Parts: sequence; structure tokens; C-alpha cells
Amino acid sequence: MITYRATPLSADAYVLGEGPVWDESRRRLLWVDIIPGKVFAGRLDPFAIEQTWSFDGMVGAVAVAAEGALLVAEQETLTRVDPDGTRTPLARVLPAGGGSRLNDGAVDPDGRFLIGSMSLIDVTGATDERLARFEGGKLSTLDHDLTLSNGLAWVGDRCYSIDSVPGVVYGRDYPDGPREELFRVTGGLPDGMCADREGNLWIAVHGGGRVERRTPAGGLLAVVELDSPQPTSVAFAGPDLDVLVITSAAEGLDPVPPNAGRIYACRVDTAGLPTPYWNPAL
Repeated sequence: MITYRATPLSADAYVLGEGPVWDESRRRLLWVDIIPGKVFAGRLDPFAIEQTWSFDGMVGAVAVAAEGALLVAEQETLTRVDPDGTRTPLARVLPAGGGSRLNDGAVDPDGRFLIGSMSLIDVTGATDERLARFEGGKLSTLDHDLTLSNGLAWVGDRCYSIDSVPGVVYGRDYPDGPREELFRVTGGLPDGMCADREGNLWIAVHGGGRVERRTPAGGLLAVVELDSPQPTSVAFAGPDLDVLVITSAAEGLDPVPPNAGRIYACRVDTAGLPTPYWNPAL
């Protein structure tokens, strides 16, 4: 097994940094800070924030279209943000005030957006959180029996997803194949996830201070260690997709370690898959 060490990339720390997305056309990184409801865009090298969008309530995830429009998963709804700043409501995913919020999301290889949910009341007791797909202006439900819907990744015609509280990584033939449990992660909660060009999965382990590289069967290939105990998500970024970017959270830590909540970076011995663009026409 290989061990890497990630180093802080950002000077700023985030309450609940999440959802890094590499926008290849504009050579920028997108990410969110969930609790204060902010979306950021910036350069990777040297790291610098170039734009910030603020929302009422929390923000779970962001995706980007080829022409630059953003799809933002707000607390319960999906919103389009055009490059000129125009905001257009797209869909309500969760009931208003229903006690859940939108969490991790990602774009599938065909340009459709998937988004999961989590309970704001009792995460460990939740059994009815969902993973939904947005296309054609409508929502369809893939899973409806989750505790905390999290990381998503695609390799070929296989989709991988995470339910954090039981620590399960699922796989399915996409788009309509049955879900199957592949393996479980222990020593922290599996959170955000991405895939590399060899078809392996990189999983942020919240509470474990590490990112794990695993085969789809669960074999542990490598570990990326970082100073922040709560890594939240991962993405391959940069012109060659060879920089592993890791977001982290300071939420709930007392005392807060010096580097908790910062964005980290690490060069590993592989590269990632291109991030699909959201297709608003679907």
C-alpha cells in the first residue's frame, strides 16, 4: 500500500467545505461551503478565489455547464445561475421545512445531475433519505432508503455511490441497474468520492483524516493523509487532472485544529477522469 501526504492549498478555512469540481474549459475549481451557503470559483495554481456566490440557507453541491452556467443544489431546491448572475429556480427536490437538506451531487456521463439528501434532525436514525436524478426538468428517484446520501462516481457504465452512516459503497450498472453493496469503510465515515483513470475509487473518510484509494471490490491501494481530521470530498483537477484536491470541514471540532477546514492538494501516481458538464437541455 502507498501512503501520500496532502498539503494545505487554501489560506482560508471553511466550516463545511465540500464538492470540489474541476471546470476544464475555464481552468477553474468550484467548491461550496455548505453551512454559510456559499459557492466559490477560483484558480488552482496559484490558489486564489475569483468569484463567490451567496445563497439563503445551506448549499449542498454545485455543477457547471459547458457554457458556464452553474447548477446549485440549495437547501431543498435546484437553482440555475447564469454567467450574468441571473438565477432561475429549476426544481424542488425536498419538501419545504421537511427536516432534510440536499447534500452531495454530481453530473453523470450523459450530463444529467444526481443529488442526494440527508437528515437535519437525526442522521443516524434516518432511513428514508434519497438519491435523485434531474433531467428534462423533472426528478426521478434512484434510492429512497438511505441514511446520508454522499459521494458519486462513474467508471464506464458503472455508477458508484455512498451511504455514509453505515459506511457502504454501492455499485450499479447505470442508469437503471440494481444497486449492490460492494464494501464498507471503517474508521470514519466515507464521504465524497471520485474515480481515477484506472477505474479505482478515491474516498474521503470524514473523521479519519485520510483519503483512501480502493478498487471497486474494496481492495485498499493507497492512503492520502492530511492534517484536517474531517476530509469531506475529493476531485482530480489541473490541466492534466493529476492534482488530487481535497476539501475538509471544521464543523463540530472543539478545539479546532489549525488546518481544519482548509482545502488540500496532493500529487498522486495517477490522474483522474474528465468531469462531465451538466447539460441544461436534458
